[in-house]
Amino acid sequence: MKIVLTGGGTAGHVMPHLALMDSLKTKFSKIYFIGSRFGIEKQIIQKAKIPYYGITTVKYSRNFTFKNLAIPFKLLKGKSEAKKVLKKLAPDIIFSKGGFVSVPVVLAAKSLKIPVVLHESDFSMGLANKICAKFCKKVLTTFENTAKTVKDNKGVFCGAPIRQKLYQGSKTKCKEQLNINSNLPVLLVMGGSSGARAINEVLRQSLENLKNYNIIHIAGKGNLNASIKNTNYFQLEFCDNIEDFFAAADLIVSRAGSNAIYEFLALKKPALLIPLPKTASRGDQILNARYFFKKGFSLVLEQENLTVQSLTEEISNLEKQKHVLIFNMEKAENKDGTEKIFTELLNILNLKK
Repeated sequence: MKIVLTGGGTAGHVMPHLALMDSLKTKFSKIYFIGSRFGIEKQIIQKAKIPYYGITTVKYSRNFTFKNLAIPFKLLKGKSEAKKVLKKLAPDIIFSKGGFVSVPVVLAAKSLKIPVVLHESDFSMGLANKICAKFCKKVLTTFENTAKTVKDNKGVFCGAPIRQKLYQGSKTKCKEQLNINSNLPVLLVMGGSSGARAINEVLRQSLENLKNYNIIHIAGKGNLNASIKNTNYFQLEFCDNIEDFFAAADLIVSRAGSNAIYEFLALKKPALLIPLPKTASRGDQILNARYFFKKGFSLVLEQENLTVQSLTEEISNLEKQKHVLIFNMEKAENKDGTEKIFTELLNILNLKK
């Protein structure tokens, strides 16, 4: 059996594939990936040593630009290229994680009658997945409510695929890596793969108010500030062993990307979510964060309300409510959707685990 994976544009459309890899290898003798020629997905997938095929892709800009006029032509070219690759690989099924990269692949698969299963990470379905959903056998969702909005009864609530190594983190390794000697609780602050300038700035202005914590700050590439001298503040651009940092964290402050917050849920980590504002996104993180707040899994602070005072107060509230949040997370369904997603893929092919 052979499977083709696709998706890209951001790391969030790629990393979930890696979470499924161990399961996929038990049933599929060949695993391939189709993505853009120069996108972040190429770097991630090649590092994982999965055969990679690059095609022409096109991204729709929500603000008017003349580049949008070229979309139909590039889409046709990308579809033609994807069709050639799929004919060569002859996969039994395609699993798409969305993003603009996936559209030509899904369209090509439809013309070749190759079944496609799609997974939507966010609470609201992105434009690419809205297009692709029409041509898929199943639309798997991270959020329960999202599955109910999918037409033709294709929606299946599965949760998010979780990388198994996240359950194997070591608090000791993290503290040794950063040379943390204090017994103070650990506050982990992270802003996504490229960091978050607004969070970085306010956090650093709040250090005096947060002196009762060891603060681990994953600031993003190029965002370190060497001028800060604080014995309880530890900053780094990124880390390859995030599982150890999660293990060390008592509380988390983070953006509200779907993959990240479902990792917090699976690990039962109390978090203060500061979603990416609508001025910088389509508003998906805001919906993700509000859903988690309503479920009692996390607290939320909108970026437009982010100040030294509000950040300090909400971290204090997070500390006070952490046991309630953990209790709610323990009761949650589909905290880890890895096996359910794998099962749905096998069901399409009439296979058993």
